Amino acid sequence: MAAGRIQWIGPLLLVSGRSALWLTLQSLLALVFLAQHRPAPFRTAGQWWPIYANLGDLGCLLGMKYFTRKEGIHLLDLIGPIRLRWGRDLFLGLGIFILAFPCAMFGSYLAQILVYGSLAKTPVALILQAHSLPLWATVYSLTVWWIIQSPTEDMTYQGYVLPRLEALTGRTWIAFLIVLFWFSVQHCMFPFIPDWRYVAYRSLMMVPILVLCMVVYLRIRRLSPIIIAHWPMDISVAIMTGTHLGAVMMTGAH
Repeated sequence: MAAGRIQWIGPLLLVSGRSALWLTLQSLLALVFLAQHRPAPFRTAGQWWPIYANLGDLGCLLGMKYFTRKEGIHLLDLIGPIRLRWGRDLFLGLGIFILAFPCAMFGSYLAQILVYGSLAKTPVALILQAHSLPLWATVYSLTVWWIIQSPTEDMTYQGYVLPRLEALTGRTWIAFLIVLFWFSVQHCMFPFIPDWRYVAYRSLMMVPILVLCMVVYLRIRRLSPIIIAHWPMDISVAIMTGTHLGAVMMTGAH
């Protein structure tokens, strides 16, 4: 701060840019599908989010690399010390992962009640519907997407943005709320569906689990346990939303 190396543009650009990148990529892919006369091109484009999401990750990594270099540090410095002796970070990550389950259940329940007024009206069909993507896209989402997604997401919102907004505002709670808002909103961008209830539900349901991860980060100021906890979460997402392999293989057989 005293040397003028930390400025507002970096944190504000990164905290909001991730959602903007994903929405832009989905829109561009929708234009391609529109030109091919595919039905519901925007929603069809959204089914490809495990593929284009990593392009958004690349944009975030390049942005963080640029701004951290101006600060005189390296990109990997955002992760902080890694403590694997006696499995310390592994066990801490496992603990976070276990705590994430009740947080996720509570967040989903609360969001359904607040947004839809009933558990029977949850938009699970929109989120967990089977997507008949090509086999290569399935393999990619299950083997590559989550490896890049989890650390990039945690580095962006917590490793980079949160401590810098904390320094710039002089208030931890202000930085916390700004990051929490954009961190939760980004989850309605994969895929984005132009329905305000869906957007509100997807954003609100993530608040408890994000609060957990952010509180842990503010306590330990290291990302490796959080990334370790994040990986199995994203793997489960890839499995649930990734593909309908049977449909793909049957289509290929015919």
